[in-house]
Amino acid sequence: MTIHQQIEEDLKAAMKAHDELRLSTLRLVRSAFKNKEIDSGKELSDQDAVAVMRTMLKQYKDALNDFTTAGRTDLAERQTKEIGIIEGYLPQQMGEAQVEEVCKSVIGEMNATLSDAGKVMGAVMKRLAGQADGAMVKQVVERLLKG
Repeated sequence: MTIHQQIEEDLKAAMKAHDELRLSTLRLVRSAFKNKEIDSGKELSDQDAVAVMRTMLKQYKDALNDFTTAGRTDLAERQTKEIGIIEGYLPQQMGEAQVEEVCKSVIGEMNATLSDAGKVMGAVMKRLAGQADGAMVKQVVERLLKG
């Protein structure tokens, strides 16, 4: 079953269970999928769907940070729950130690220096294919190249 199909099934289940939070979150995900399909002119693959959800997740985390800073605990609480729902559909993220191993491998293959950080980042992100957060990868790459 594709991610798209799983979300459709879970959306129906949320309707039957009257789970308003899950229902509204999954409707937003489905809407984001539809918008991406319209933009690209083709049906989304699982990899495309994951990319759309990762973008949503980043936006939700930014909003969570804003709500927390503004002292809006009610909105921050809801946002945290929505983030949890979306994360449930995403593949497991790699830990920092695993990311570091991949970064070391790429740096060794490229014989990279600090000025090659962008090239290393691109190669690592391509190799990890969405299995790690870009910010964490950037930190690890810079740390390894600096010292």
